[in-house]
Amino acid sequence: MTHPVVVLVGPPASGKTRVAKALAPLVGRSVIDTDKMIVREHGPIPDIFETQGESVFRQYERAAVIDALASDAVVSLGGGAVIDPDTRADLLNVPVAMITISEDAVAHRLNSNKRPLLRDGLESWRQLLAERSAWYTEVADRVFDASHTPVDRVAAEILEWLEAKS
Repeated sequence: MTHPVVVLVGPPASGKTRVAKALAPLVGRSVIDTDKMIVREHGPIPDIFETQGESVFRQYERAAVIDALASDAVVSLGGGAVIDPDTRADLLNVPVAMITISEDAVAHRLNSNKRPLLRDGLESWRQLLAERSAWYTEVADRVFDASHTPVDRVAAEILEWLEAKS
C-alpha cells in the first residue's frame, strides 16, 4: 500500500505548506496540501464555513485526508485535520512531523480573512492551539520548531530525521 513520505501537522499558520514545498524536492516527491485540495474541489475555505458550516468543511477535509494518505508524497494537513479521530488513527502508520511556531513568530501571519477560525487573531490562535495541542502531540513522531528557523533549514532537519529512520 502506498503511503506518504511524511505528513506535516501543526497549528494554523505554522508554515506546514511552506515546509512541505521546501522538503518535496529534497525527497523527490510532490506536495499534497489538503486545504488546497478542498479549495480546488469545493471553493474557498472561508466561503465553505460561511455557507455550509464547519461540519461540512470537516467532511470535505476528512475525504481529502483519505486521498492524501494514499499517495507517495509530502502531505501537509490543515491545522484542524487532527480533530478527527479516524485521521489520528490513520496517522499512526506514517511518519508525522509536527511543525510548531511561537506566538511572536505567528502573529503577523494571522490573516483572519483567509482563516475563518482565527477571526480574533492571536487570541483565537492560542485557543485553537490549546484545544488541539494534545492531538498534535498524539500523532507526531517528531517536532520541528519553525519559529525562527528558515523554512529550508526546517526541511533539511526533517530530511535528516527521515533518513535516520530508514
